[in-house]
Amino acid sequence: MTRSVDLNADMGESFGAWSLGDDTALLDTVTSANIACGFHAGDPDVMAATMAQARDKGVGIGAHPGFRDLAGFGRYRMQVPPATLANEVRYQLGAALGMAASVGATVRHLKLHGALANMCTEDEALAKACYEAALSVVPDLTIMVIAATAQQCAAEALGCKWVGEIFADRAYNDDATLVDRRLPGAVIRDADQAAARVVEMVQAGAIIAASGKRIDAKIDTICLHGDTAEAVEIARAVRAGLEAAGVVVERFAV
Repeated sequence: MTRSVDLNADMGESFGAWSLGDDTALLDTVTSANIACGFHAGDPDVMAATMAQARDKGVGIGAHPGFRDLAGFGRYRMQVPPATLANEVRYQLGAALGMAASVGATVRHLKLHGALANMCTEDEALAKACYEAALSVVPDLTIMVIAATAQQCAAEALGCKWVGEIFADRAYNDDATLVDRRLPGAVIRDADQAAARVVEMVQAGAIIAASGKRIDAKIDTICLHGDTAEAVEIARAVRAGLEAAGVVVERFAV
């Protein structure tokens, strides 16, 4: 049976006069787009324009909510009361739904961003609160989880639709969480290296940590970060590497 995977990227992260990432080029390569909802990055104009481009290129659209942290790009860990955090997830998903509808598109999935996502890889209760909030708005929404972490445990406990994600451009700890960005080697910038490790992980059905440890994982989708300077080069190399290995790159089913 032919193996298939989705290739996703975080995008729509420009804001006002500030431009970040080459979303147009990425949309020629990826099959799903996680679009910022205005809290950590993005604004209404950017959301609408990015979603329209994704629609035109047949790329699946996802909401990408994070902490209310424009200055820190959503990468500062914050302590937000659970009820408030739930409403902030609903608010951001609502913005994504509205913008998608306005351009004749559909939001297929939700993926948490940045520090919020990392905290939810460690805290199942926190992940569950965020996912329950999203599902209270769209009950059949697909949740994109960081595979083999507390995010996956939360989705499994809720019995919702979910897909497992690994990262092309980030190094892993032995517990399947991501190496802190402040540490050397945490972000992988070499396109050939990223492609080779992704192919190896997909073929093995496992995350390969920086230590070499293998962690069995359900790999449905592969992420790269749109704000990385080498993002387009990495995306192209990863896709080419997967296809050369006989892996079909296509949107995940919902």
